[in-house]
Amino acid sequence: MVTRRLLAVLVLATTLGAAVAAVSCGTQQDASNTAATPAMSAVERGRYLTVVTGCGDCHTPGTLYGSPDDTRILAGSEIPWGGPWGVAFAANLTPDPETGLGQWTDEQIMTAIRTGARPDGRLLAQIMPWGNFSHFTNEDLAAIVAYLRSLPPIVHAEPAPVPPNVAFTGPTLAVPPPSAWDAQHLPPPAEAPGH
Repeated sequence: MVTRRLLAVLVLATTLGAAVAAVSCGTQQDASNTAATPAMSAVERGRYLTVVTGCGDCHTPGTLYGSPDDTRILAGSEIPWGGPWGVAFAANLTPDPETGLGQWTDEQIMTAIRTGARPDGRLLAQIMPWGNFSHFTNEDLAAIVAYLRSLPPIVHAEPAPVPPNVAFTGPTLAVPPPSAWDAQHLPPPAEAPGH
């Protein structure tokens, strides 16, 4: 009886010792892998954030058709979003000084991403998810700005937004009016969106 208990204790101690050793080795290996991985630069982090938040889905030509144009990343699209706000086009986010963000300050870009407010006071189109983007940290926003500044400037002035109730012909990604359930606490539609 004593031998069985002693054997059970030895087996348990050996098993626990092996488990502790395995965890210890795994932790050391994980720590060494982490230390060996270089930190992302601000530009790399900004690129990562724009990819995972889907900026290119709207702002890169061809993405909505499954074939993003890698020569015009974030240069704006001419496939607009239509909804209660009217029709709005995805803006050129490259650093082109005339048609993109080249004349915007870093702070103006960060404010627009976080709040939807353009430097001229107009709001971005309501389809822009700045409510989600308001949760970016200052470091996240600085990284996004660094990435946008690193893009080649592309000359592309997106078409002007079309106000609500004005006829528009052409392809449009239509957002239908909300159902009664979704509209219970919505504010009235905005007059005419910025872009």
